[in-house]
Amino acid sequence: MSSSLKSITAVSELSQVQPTDWAFQAVQSLAERYKCIEGYPDRNFQGNRALTRYEFAAGLNACINRLNQILETAAADLVRAEDLTVLQRLQQDFAAELAMLREKVGQLEERTLALEKQQFSTTTKLTGEVIFALTDVLTGDDNQTRVTQATSDTTPTQNAVLANRVRLNFDTSFLGTDLLRLRFQSGNFDIPGFTIAAQPGFPNREGIQTFNVIRPFPNTQSCCVPSISPNPTATPGAIYLSSLLYRFPVGKTTKVAVIANGGEHADYVPTLNPYFEDFDGGNGSLSTFGQRSPIYRMGSSFGSGVGITTQLNRVLEFSLGYLANGTGNFPGQYGGFLDGSFSALAQLTITPSDRFSLGLTYNYTYLTAISNTNFAEVAGTKLTTANTFVPEDTYNNSFGVAATFRVSPRLVINGWVTTTNGRDFTIPRGSSDYYYTWSYALAFAFPDLGKKGNLGGIVLGVEPYLTGFYLDGARVPFQQAFPFRVEGFYKHQLTDNLSITGGLIWLTAPNQSNENPDVVIGTLRGTFLF
Repeated sequence: MSSSLKSITAVSELSQVQPTDWAFQAVQSLAERYKCIEGYPDRNFQGNRALTRYEFAAGLNACINRLNQILETAAADLVRAEDLTVLQRLQQDFAAELAMLREKVGQLEERTLALEKQQFSTTTKLTGEVIFALTDVLTGDDNQTRVTQATSDTTPTQNAVLANRVRLNFDTSFLGTDLLRLRFQSGNFDIPGFTIAAQPGFPNREGIQTFNVIRPFPNTQSCCVPSISPNPTATPGAIYLSSLLYRFPVGKTTKVAVIANGGEHADYVPTLNPYFEDFDGGNGSLSTFGQRSPIYRMGSSFGSGVGITTQLNRVLEFSLGYLANGTGNFPGQYGGFLDGSFSALAQLTITPSDRFSLGLTYNYTYLTAISNTNFAEVAGTKLTTANTFVPEDTYNNSFGVAATFRVSPRLVINGWVTTTNGRDFTIPRGSSDYYYTWSYALAFAFPDLGKKGNLGGIVLGVEPYLTGFYLDGARVPFQQAFPFRVEGFYKHQLTDNLSITGGLIWLTAPNQSNENPDVVIGTLRGTFLF
């Protein structure tokens, strides 16, 4: 008899069946002879205690069903006639309890049938996320620091925005250990995002100083509605397939991810930033910069490829991946899966305990002029815009170290350091046009702050900024103020499916220039899960 049946005891308190009663001993004899009661956890009848009449009827019903099965087979002659007589008497004495039990079973069968008819799929689970975010730039001097729309207009015309994004995930498993994911996405945030007028500070490839307009969080580096449209050609409000991948195990220690659309290295490699990493969702940090080191994003915008992670031993895990960057489906020159822009990443993850992990990462990116991307998704300085040393027609080597340490259940510290050096592959071999960037951050997560499910967070860091720029081997001068970034937020979990997050992002020395005033961005984000 199952524990669920034992819990249905509305009429069982009226009387009990004692071990000394003839009915008890009769069913015990039937159970031992025909093995018809196996419902207790230890698979024994437990004939040393009293049973409620309802509980006893459940066991009796099991014996009735078992004997009926035997009588319908060629082994019917194994059933004793006297046992059938006893069973008939038991049915008469416990007719009321058996009728109630069968009614309950009938109701359960009806509910099960209704659920089967109404379920979305036997193999696919549908989940969704809806984000609303009210965001504005909060600064002291509107004439200098308000946001502008046009790239050369210093007039403060940008107002606060109420943006949204909707995600629908269709997760399918065929083996129980694999995952096929289709993600559809839509949002209304304007593609160019916020832009802030800034002082000139960087030369272009010809060394000419140009007027700068920076994006404190362009679309893929968005502040408060992360990754509304990782495809820069998508129209706001349009529904499109933002992710298509299949994960499956190979043996007991290896996992493979095949990514056909919208891929990032984070789809298969651990990014070592728990609580803040939400895969551009609405339950982690405010910004994508706060989610993970930029080394995981470099060259992997809406890519396609494959990633493999294997557990070498209890402490070491190795990950290796290749993603064609936006040109994997383009068969022309400098396109295709193997001849176009790509990013190849390798990481050794060291986890000596369940409280500490360290990742050593290398990312090689080869970016052509038709790569449909640059480093705008990871950087916040003038390096990310189109009129400077944009890493198009370049190959880049990035090295990174990331770590996470759980100090206590209520405090987790994460951090990373990343550096990149790149060269232009269109100039004659032997020439020396190259650049260097650095980025680093220290993040503090406070899980269950004030209530289970809440999250407090602080991110202190510097987005990728230019530290060296050389044309024909000669260093080009530029301003080198540190563009510090401070992010603080608090997520309050109202229910299991609804959270409210409020926070601020403070940017100092935008465009690596102290001539530019600081920028403060405020947001209030609501996230719905279903």
